[in-house]
Amino acid sequence: MIKKRINIRMSGLGGQGAVTGAHVMAMAASKDGRFAISNPFFGAEKRMAPAESYCRIGVERIYDRGELVFPDVIEVYHPQVITMGKSYTMPFYSGIKEGGVVIINSDVPLLSDEDIQRLKDLNVAVFYIKGTQIALEVAGTELSTNMTMIGSAAGITKCVSLNGLDLALQERFGKKFVASGGTATLDEAIKKKFAKKEMLLQKNFATVKAAYEVGAEWAEKNKVELQVAAMAAA
Repeated sequence: MIKKRINIRMSGLGGQGAVTGAHVMAMAASKDGRFAISNPFFGAEKRMAPAESYCRIGVERIYDRGELVFPDVIEVYHPQVITMGKSYTMPFYSGIKEGGVVIINSDVPLLSDEDIQRLKDLNVAVFYIKGTQIALEVAGTELSTNMTMIGSAAGITKCVSLNGLDLALQERFGKKFVASGGTATLDEAIKKKFAKKEMLLQKNFATVKAAYEVGAEWAEKNKVELQVAAMAAA
């Protein structure tokens, strides 16, 4: 399904980098010449508290902001979003559009029979990725789990390119970027994990690429086609 715009809702817990993930994806879309906007939605800025972020990517200018009620893609950063209901939308897949995609960071199935049937009725594809494991293997830290989530979403939907993501990461972590609150704290924690800025960029992009390839392979194998249309020639 080729769409003029793809809406992505990222549901996670405080400290997992869902806000950073949405921002990087929006930046990558801009690098690719598409229109994009991202924004966070959370309560208390503390670890393990529910946190959501939204990313809208399309071929036409985007004006709407705020909570994303009807997403095409839902990324679940942590199993507790499902198992403990740590989500601002219940069930966590509330509002997902027909033909959408759910990406879950887990190495074991988490959905109930009712959830599976409901998503099947909507023709929603469900993809489990061992995101934290990939982050640990490639980057050496679970703080890069958000890189696996955006990488897999990009691989499945092709809403942003690997080159766009590489450029976005360089801008986010390679230059002076002013974040606020918990996002700034997480940025600093990530930077301290690596001896040099070049290593941070290299490891994060390698993590994105690994997840991108896993997601792209799964989408091709399962014939999942949810993509943003190409930009019209100027």
